[in-house]
Amino acid sequence: MDYLPLSYINHFEYCPRRFWYIYVQGQMVENAHVLRGNLNHANVDRPGYATTDDAVTVHRRVHVVSHRLGINGICDLLEEDADGALCPVEYKQGQQGKWRNDESQLCAQALCLEEMTGRPIETGAIFYFGSRRRMTVPFMPALRQHTAALIRQMQLALAHGQIPPHTSQRQRCQGCSLIDVCLPTEVDLLTQLGLTQA
Repeated sequence: MDYLPLSYINHFEYCPRRFWYIYVQGQMVENAHVLRGNLNHANVDRPGYATTDDAVTVHRRVHVVSHRLGINGICDLLEEDADGALCPVEYKQGQQGKWRNDESQLCAQALCLEEMTGRPIETGAIFYFGSRRRMTVPFMPALRQHTAALIRQMQLALAHGQIPPHTSQRQRCQGCSLIDVCLPTEVDLLTQLGLTQA
C-alpha cells in the first residue's frame, strides 16, 4: 500500500480536484499565498528541539506515520510537557478559514502519534501567521471519525482513477494557486455549450 502524505488531507477536504492536480498530476503553482506560507515555515522546518522555561520540550519537524490508516508526514511542532503529554502544532498561512481542512490535517497527525506512542492525545493547536493567533483544537470523536473518513475517500478516489469534479463551492476557487490549471469558469461555460463532460 502506498502511504498518503497527511498534508494532502488538507487539500482533499478543501477541494478533491485540487488534491488530484497536486498529488496525481504533480501540478503546483506558486502564487503569493503559497510563497508566504513557504517563507513563514522556514524556521519551523528546521529539525531539532528546545525546552521552554515551563519545562515543555518543543520538537520541530517530527516525522509521523499510521500503518493502520496508510498515511505519513511531518508535524511542524510537537510539544511534550513534563508529564509526557503530547500536543501537535500546525503552522498555517493567513487566518482561520470557514472550513475544517486545517483541523483534519492536525487530527491526522494526532492519530499517527497515538499509534506510534500508545499515548492518548486530547488536543492540538494551529498557529495562524495572518492573525498571529493560536487556536486550540480538541480531538473529539466526531473530528477523528471525519478525518478517518476523508483518508478513506482519498484512497477510493485514487483507486477509482478519475479526476474529481470541480467543487460546487466556487468561493474556494478564489485565491487557489491552481485556478489557471483547473479553469472552473471556462469548463462551466464549455459544459453549458455541450462541448465537454468535465
